[in-house]
Amino acid sequence: MTANRVMGAETEYGIHAPGQSGLNATWLSAQVVHGYARLSSEHAVGGAETPWDYSDESPLADARGWTMPRASAHPSQLTDQPAVLTAAAVALSDWDSAEGPLDSSDPVDAPAAVMNMVLGNGARLYVDHAHPEYSSPEVTNPEDALIWDFAGDVVARQVLADLAARRAAGEEGVPDIQLYKNNTDSKSASYGSHENYLMPRQVPFGRIVSGLTPFFVTRQLICGAGRVGLGQDASTPGFQLSQRADFFEAEVGLETTIRRPIINTRDEPHALADKYRRLHVIIGDANLSQVSHYLKFGTTALVLDLIERGLAPELEIWEPVEALRAVSHDVSLTRLYRLIDGRRVTALDIQWMYLEAAQEAVQTSDRHTSTVLARWEEVLNGLAKGPEAVSGQVEWAAKLGLLDQYRERDGLAWDDARLALIDLQWADIRLDKGLANRLQARGRLEKLVSQSRIDAAVQAPPEDTRAYFRGESIRRFGAQIVGASWDSVIFQLPSQKRLQKVPTREPLRGTKALIGELFEAHQDVEDFLGALLGEH
Repeated sequence: MTANRVMGAETEYGIHAPGQSGLNATWLSAQVVHGYARLSSEHAVGGAETPWDYSDESPLADARGWTMPRASAHPSQLTDQPAVLTAAAVALSDWDSAEGPLDSSDPVDAPAAVMNMVLGNGARLYVDHAHPEYSSPEVTNPEDALIWDFAGDVVARQVLADLAARRAAGEEGVPDIQLYKNNTDSKSASYGSHENYLMPRQVPFGRIVSGLTPFFVTRQLICGAGRVGLGQDASTPGFQLSQRADFFEAEVGLETTIRRPIINTRDEPHALADKYRRLHVIIGDANLSQVSHYLKFGTTALVLDLIERGLAPELEIWEPVEALRAVSHDVSLTRLYRLIDGRRVTALDIQWMYLEAAQEAVQTSDRHTSTVLARWEEVLNGLAKGPEAVSGQVEWAAKLGLLDQYRERDGLAWDDARLALIDLQWADIRLDKGLANRLQARGRLEKLVSQSRIDAAVQAPPEDTRAYFRGESIRRFGAQIVGASWDSVIFQLPSQKRLQKVPTREPLRGTKALIGELFEAHQDVEDFLGALLGEH
């Protein structure tokens, strides 16, 4: 029983240009990605960004055994093709000084604009559905999942600081951009914070669905980010546990932006397909609380282990989509939910069932597993006493506590617009503006890892997955790399008129332990590849 497995995060940031509502969101997002390409060129060895290679993408494959016809897919599902900007979005001859675009629906390729890049830490930064998205490199434990996801916040802050400096220096055409680590604009739009976990291919998908659904319906108790307003447009006054719960409409499905399902069936392993399944989780909130983020990954990894061993609790929630929303709306945590077998239990009861199953399954425990189990139990015990007992750990409880202070001080009702603004400011990624970041700086939100470790992860890849090979290759040989993805790195050798594609389909190869000495011994890209591929 372990919380260790290959995992990673994807974070879409909310984006806003104050006082410039007419600017195209895709153009603004591209400014963020392109802005980091400018910055990365200053510290990359021999080159700047590396373009994304789309050749191994297969977003329409369904884990239930079929592939959706391309003609039937929603455009948002076609992630195997590059993003495009609108016709009015950019002056191609001078991207950096392009004036902000007006809205337009005519697509045009934008070769001068960096829209999708692989970073030297092994992560991916790109424009996804009119949002800047950071996909962390593959890691093997929930602590590293926290570190390399929060490194994306540092990347985003660096871009904002650079844009602000350029505006201050009088550079024209540089927009004032603000980024938020949240999941909704409270105007009926939602954007994702996804998780990915590798599982053995032989585990039946039906077992995954039955084992995960009750857990995901109730997991928001420990990792919900909190939200002012009920309903997709937040028009009903109130507070709820999750940013995302009101946007889910199905139990199982392939989509991610429409008819969102609790269990997503995208079967795109980005690994050896006969060995691995990549579980694509779309139901989580983006977290600024380190404890909530850590438990989101750690508890899910433990539940997947239970499912693989056939030890997951046997329970089935009646109408899980309705229950998902009801759990989010029940701040008291006292509502009872009907199970198929007739029992009625609280969301907290269900979380205890999963925790106790994990505790019983543990025989030998590593550091990450024991820490996750202890933290999980601590938080559940605290939730039983009330939100204030976990306000220093669980994000929704911390946000609720802050909002209640404003409500009591100023006599604010839940439909007061000022509370919605506080909710938004909570998610501001800037250290001096974001309320969550300010609470953490004051010690009111617990930190699990130091900022120095997060800062180091902006430049360096994890050392125990294939991300090490990808990131180090970009850091050392960026000028000779023409494309990269989770599955491969493509080199262009200086002395040859051909490309060399190095596949990386085994996520636990390409580690520092296996190839670190090769990087140190070969400073020339052709020598390195020759030694790597056994040609020397």
